[in-house]
Amino acid sequence: MAAVGAVRSLRVLRLLPQYASRCFKPCPRLQGGHAVRHRPSPFTSQQWRDFRSSCVASGQVLQFKLSDIGEGIMEVTVKEWYVKVGDKVSQFDSICEVQSDKASVTITSRYDGVIRKLHHDVDAIALVGSPLVDIETDREQDGAPEEDVVETPAVSHEHTHQEIKGHKTQATPAVRRLAMENNIKLSEVVGTGKDGRILKEDILNFLAKQTGAILPYDEVKQPVPAVTPAAEKKPVLSPPRAVQRPVFTGKDRTEPLNGFQKAMVKAMTAALKIPHLGLCEEVDLTQLVRLRSELKALAESRGVKLSYMPFFIKAASLGLLQFPVLNASVDEGCQNVTYKASHNIGLAMDTPQGLLVPSVKGVQDLSVFDVAVELNRLQALGSAGQLGTADLTGGTFTLSNIGSIGGTYAKPVILPPEVAIGALGKIQVLPRFNSRGDVVKAHIMSISWSADHRVIDGATMCRFSNLCRSYLENPASMVLDLK
Repeated sequence: MAAVGAVRSLRVLRLLPQYASRCFKPCPRLQGGHAVRHRPSPFTSQQWRDFRSSCVASGQVLQFKLSDIGEGIMEVTVKEWYVKVGDKVSQFDSICEVQSDKASVTITSRYDGVIRKLHHDVDAIALVGSPLVDIETDREQDGAPEEDVVETPAVSHEHTHQEIKGHKTQATPAVRRLAMENNIKLSEVVGTGKDGRILKEDILNFLAKQTGAILPYDEVKQPVPAVTPAAEKKPVLSPPRAVQRPVFTGKDRTEPLNGFQKAMVKAMTAALKIPHLGLCEEVDLTQLVRLRSELKALAESRGVKLSYMPFFIKAASLGLLQFPVLNASVDEGCQNVTYKASHNIGLAMDTPQGLLVPSVKGVQDLSVFDVAVELNRLQALGSAGQLGTADLTGGTFTLSNIGSIGGTYAKPVILPPEVAIGALGKIQVLPRFNSRGDVVKAHIMSISWSADHRVIDGATMCRFSNLCRSYLENPASMVLDLK
């Protein structure tokens, strides 16, 4: 019996190649010349077709990872989720907002699919390279999963137009073509459309800001609310703001520092190494108050709110032209001084995220109106928590407007690697003597200066302060030095 079984086994082995060639056919799913075959039995064929159908129906679940935001950032705080489990998302839809120690960034999706899992809670720390969400796509992805898209104006000037990996902007081809024709980087334009989409009007407004031109109303249509005669006579009072009262729990609580607070700890720790030179000055702004009241309506007709800050910033820039050492930086060992060609004047701003210092770039080439336009843009972004790294870096000189809150005097702390900073107090109406010896009403503001005493002496600081005061007390004199 054993011999008969062995003979039958040998016969089956000899016939196996012919049997396989007749009974097996190529699998249509596999390519590249691989000779993988299966037997077309009624059971296996049906099971294979069912397996393929279920795979297409369920899709592929991809882990959506946090890509490198740049600027050496290794971790961020998840501030807000724009999606929840089960939501459908499309490409470039906003997924969440994260906050680093430099700026807030909106993360957008590259895939069409359904959210299956959120890997972090609000206020949790997410590391670069770790998954944020799981997305189930409608089709299988070829190759390795792509990185997520980061929408932020924080782009380096070394990059070309829109060719920036991981930084996508939402705009139609017509808008992109308009930007390319005018040599505009979309990353520098603030979109006013849905989810930050850049519109044609945004490009035109950006061009007007760069060139100083006033766009006609047929190009950029701005909605003007209809004013009735009754409304003109009776002003509408805004409802009082609800004040959130503190709740006393009787318990201590410990909270970790967020990204911006960590950045302040780092900057202030470095500032402790700087020997500060202090100087306070009183400035009579009576003529500037009168000039601003005359120009305020004209600026509003152009859609810009004109405050006193553009005049302060421009006066400081004119002073820096005469004293460039105040617009400089020193290296860590204080062995070299770098004189900055551009006046990038920072403005300490109180925002919902904390104290931020965005800067107005190239003030030496801007008019007072241009500075006001840029300040309006920065203040709008700061209130919305959308200031990017490009706005928050590159400052060469700083002004802190403590007077907007109510302070009169201050001892401002220098922001390394800068070498000087000024704090502007509130404007007070006080009695003063005029040139004839009469007591008159004057608008007085105090300016508190701090300088790095390693590279700036007291005489230089006093001369710079006197020059700035002369520009502010006689604003018409700025016209002679404007470029």
